[in-house]
Amino acid sequence: QVQVVESGGGLVQAGGSLRLSCTASGLTFRNYAMAWFRQAPGKEREGVSCIGWYGVSAVVDDSVKGRFTISRDNTKNTLYLQMNSLRPEDTAMYYCAAEVSGYCSGSWSRPLNVRYWGQGTQVTVSS
Repeated sequence: QVQVVESGGGLVQAGGSLRLSCTASGLTFRNYAMAWFRQAPGKEREGVSCIGWYGVSAVVDDSVKGRFTISRDNTKNTLYLQMNSLRPEDTAMYYCAAEVSGYCSGSWSRPLNVRYWGQGTQVTVSS
């Protein structure tokens, strides 16, 4: 049984930092591109960042470029998202996802390209 579990969310002031973690089990983690999505109340789920199976490629949405960094440790089956200079508009539920392939395709941010989802971790940024 595949399990994808996020952690590290919380309440932080604008300008602060958080580090999200995602641990996956029941799958060969290193074979999957992994991604972070987020969904704010009343908005659609959107892709934040994606990283290929051996970390050879990383894609970051323009809205978080220069502030968020995605990384992975295949020895620990863990994905990370370092979030710096947080803004109130970053407030959302953040989801970890295993993509259908081992690389971040041009359509990586489409939910249809996700094979497994986590339950999400809430990030709230106060002004």
